[in-house]
Amino acid sequence: QVQLAESGGGLVQVGDSLRLSCAASGRSISTSAMGWFRQAPGKEREFVAAISANSDPYYSASVKGRFTISKDNAANVVYLEMSSLKAKDSAVYFCEAPSSYYYTGPSADGYVCWGPGTQVSVYA
Repeated sequence: QVQLAESGGGLVQVGDSLRLSCAASGRSISTSAMGWFRQAPGKEREFVAAISANSDPYYSASVKGRFTISKDNAANVVYLEMSSLKAKDSAVYFCEAPSSYYYTGPSADGYVCWGPGTQVSVYA
């Protein structure tokens, strides 16, 4: 059973940076893609980034150039480094494991497991 635990969220100002972490158990991220999604109040869950087992990154257009996804296979942890944060980045961020170990797409239907999330709030 895959279990995911996100951490690192917080309250920051516009332009600040944050690093989110996702500790995974029950699945080795060295052989699996992983993804990050976010959900703001009243909105649907939105794809943010994904990383393949080979560490190839994929980003949504809204975060490309500002966010970086990476992972530490030995620690089984996935990271999301966020910089130049904007107010519209405010949301609960979820780490998600895809049903297929190869899936790095943006559809939420491709992911079957996520953690409780971590809140990111960006104020002007």
